[in-house]
Amino acid sequence: MSDLGEAIELNRAALLLRPPGHKDRSMSLNNLAVYLQNRFEQRGIMSDLDEAIELNQAALLLRPPSHSVRSLSLNNLAKSLQQRFVQQGIMSDLDEAIELNRAALLLLPPSHSDRSMSLNNLAVCLQDRFEQRGIMPDLDESIELHRAALLLRPAGHSDRSMSLNNLAASLRNRFLQQNMMSDLDEAIELFRAALLLRPSGHSDRSMSLNNLAGSLQDRFEQRGIMSDLDEAIELNRAALLHCSPGHSERSPSLNNLALSLQHRFRQRGVQSDYDEAFSLYSQLSHISHAASRTHLFIESIARRSRAARHKVFELKLRCLDAGTWAYKRTSWPRHVDLILRLDALALGVLSSGSILRPVGPSPSRLFLLRPSLLRIRRISTLFAAKSWAASAYVLNHPSVLLAHQVALKFLDQRVALLSSSSHHFDVIREAVSSLATDAFSCSVRRGALTTAVELVEQGRAVFWTQLARFNTPLDELSGSGDIGTALAEEFKRLSFCLRNALDQSTGDQSPQIRQLTMQWDDVITRIRMLPDFSRFLLPPLFSDLQKAAEDGPVIVVNASQYGCDALIVRNAEDPIHVPLDITQAEVSEFSSDFHTLTEQYGSSDNQLKLVGMLRKLWNNVVGPVVQALRESNVCPGSRIWWCPTADFTLLPLHAAGPYEPKKKKLSDIYISSYTPTLTTLIRARQQPEGSRDASSQHFVAIGQGNPVNGSELKCVAPELAAVAQHVAPIVSFTSLEDANATVENALDALDHNQWLHLACHGMPNRKQPFESSFAMRDGPLMIKDIIRSHWQNPQFAFLSACHTTVGDEKSPDESIHLAAAIQFCGFRSVIGSMWSVDDEVAREVVSAFYGNLIDDSKRLDCTRAAVALHKSVKSLRKKIPLEQQIVFVHIGV
Repeated sequence: MSDLGEAIELNRAALLLRPPGHKDRSMSLNNLAVYLQNRFEQRGIMSDLDEAIELNQAALLLRPPSHSVRSLSLNNLAKSLQQRFVQQGIMSDLDEAIELNRAALLLLPPSHSDRSMSLNNLAVCLQDRFEQRGIMPDLDESIELHRAALLLRPAGHSDRSMSLNNLAASLRNRFLQQNMMSDLDEAIELFRAALLLRPSGHSDRSMSLNNLAGSLQDRFEQRGIMSDLDEAIELNRAALLHCSPGHSERSPSLNNLALSLQHRFRQRGVQSDYDEAFSLYSQLSHISHAASRTHLFIESIARRSRAARHKVFELKLRCLDAGTWAYKRTSWPRHVDLILRLDALALGVLSSGSILRPVGPSPSRLFLLRPSLLRIRRISTLFAAKSWAASAYVLNHPSVLLAHQVALKFLDQRVALLSSSSHHFDVIREAVSSLATDAFSCSVRRGALTTAVELVEQGRAVFWTQLARFNTPLDELSGSGDIGTALAEEFKRLSFCLRNALDQSTGDQSPQIRQLTMQWDDVITRIRMLPDFSRFLLPPLFSDLQKAAEDGPVIVVNASQYGCDALIVRNAEDPIHVPLDITQAEVSEFSSDFHTLTEQYGSSDNQLKLVGMLRKLWNNVVGPVVQALRESNVCPGSRIWWCPTADFTLLPLHAAGPYEPKKKKLSDIYISSYTPTLTTLIRARQQPEGSRDASSQHFVAIGQGNPVNGSELKCVAPELAAVAQHVAPIVSFTSLEDANATVENALDALDHNQWLHLACHGMPNRKQPFESSFAMRDGPLMIKDIIRSHWQNPQFAFLSACHTTVGDEKSPDESIHLAAAIQFCGFRSVIGSMWSVDDEVAREVVSAFYGNLIDDSKRLDCTRAAVALHKSVKSLRKKIPLEQQIVFVHIGV
């Protein structure tokens, strides 16, 4: 290394003697870059690689298209960028390396001695990109380039064995994606040919033995020919002989042989195979193989003695310790293999005292899938990380929070670019499951209250979060300088194009979407490199989320299989934990019973049942929270915000109370609002400049009492007349009724008005939530239409319709309902309904509401909506039944 360091210093000195304009400056730049890159490969110091890249870029600028060694500079820069990609995972580095390799190849005719090298380099980069993005054309092109390189390396060529091996590996990879046996058969023959060129003593013989063995085991699993498995075992034995203790490849070789022996034991039941496999696992020293080693040991213990089950827990804990250690020290994407191993182990381990039947891929198959792990990471790693999290929770292992953080990271990748189609929402529904609520509960139980808030925020309303990313305000970025302005414009353009492409997509991603995705990811990466923008579009930290509580506390009420809790988020202090005396199953049953009851309103018997339910809600959930609020000096009359999760989203927390003489209900103590997420509330508080200007405010009232499908609503016309009476004198007012209240006219009105009152039938669709709608004269105005509107600083919407806060029955945390759609589209303040609204009651509440909303200043202010609703309902308590008093809720600021 001292010689290499001296060489670098000498090249630095030479470069100083060749200033800009010197004819040999490009050569000195190139030489210094080569030595720095060599030192990086020896020591792994990133600054050496970064400097090598800059020097290669400078050398390339001095070698224009006509320069005799331009292809060399293109190749060197591509190689260094690819190495940085491997270290840091920056996709723009890999994309640039591919383009540079293409340019180098164009400069090398078929007869050029370096053409085979250039073909190989481009093929390797394309395969790297395939493993990142799963784009099959990249892998197909890689295979064809490897074929071309092999033709230029005939028998006797020094690099022929490398080309044989690379082509075989690519074909095997394609087999693992498409299951084409011809690819696997060809890969096996190529691996055999490569092995013949790597005799005993060759540095790569062990790798060739392992590769051929793995492919033969693949074929055995497809065709069941035992001779393939027998040969794979012998090849793995031979590979192990080439790896003495301390060799970097010894652990993988031990693992491969043990896996193949374990596979043969399962086929033939020969005890010696099992014993040998166990012996091999016991020799494994590399930490990343702890999962596989422990898996076999667990099987052994489970077979031998049920009384030894406690040993399983001990071993699983050891595995989780090893896995956590490796995860924290392994640069991604290598940890994907580890997570899948942990998953395979978790699926076969004791849970609550019984051994689970493995339902996932076997450890051997997982190991053989290593070349394609990155292709499947968006599916399998999410599943694996969830399993890791569940196992860690059962065993109270310290990795439980890390596991949930990893799972949520993979969730974000899984749903990052999905449209609002029912097909894609099914993917979201399956991916989300109870991940966020379980992560919250685990964090609370470990005392990590701020982490709990961060994780539940990250894993809920993921569809709306992604939609908001496309509409991210860019004022600060545009004002940060010329680069920021350019990146902001590029981000806007790509977001517009990508969202349109996704909206038109119904199935798998098209080449256009894949290309736009790459460009969108790249511009986000470049934005994050700017000062003060390192967290652009990343999940918010607790310090950011606290801003939601600027005007009053936000209470996150969570239901999980691990328990139910509330956290009170405050503006400048740590959260307050309030344990809740209710289980997730009880919350689910309670919410179901409650909504059954609310649809049967009218009788005095039902009124008594409703009071009993609201009393139970007070005793088990809301009462303890109110006590904590009082103890933290939240004054009576203050505004508070509820942020419920899971089935809590279906319960009227705002209406809870003891309902006994001389005892106050929640509504007598605080003024309640709701928010689907903290981020949504923060966004609603960010008022655009000029939005308070009366001249820029326009109000539209849309009423449809006679829809094409639906019963007549006789009070719609009087309701709109009441709205006009209060609003028309103080703001630009438009009314659309009956024949004019069509889907097209409503959408046009939404694009040009900041204030909205909508009186009509609400039509929830709990199975296909994006088809939930408002009933217009000519048909349904659906959520999927509303979210495509182009709002202009929207302020407030009163949704005087039934069921406007009722969403998907299987994924309540996604908040896919009419009121949420209106809010996530930009309305800062929304009033919606939790169940059916009586037509006459709606008219009375609306009239009282607008009377309370407009004060002596004669100015519309959406932040007064919650108080106005509170006063209106209070004034009508003696006139309307209880279930209608509590049907309307306020959402937002």
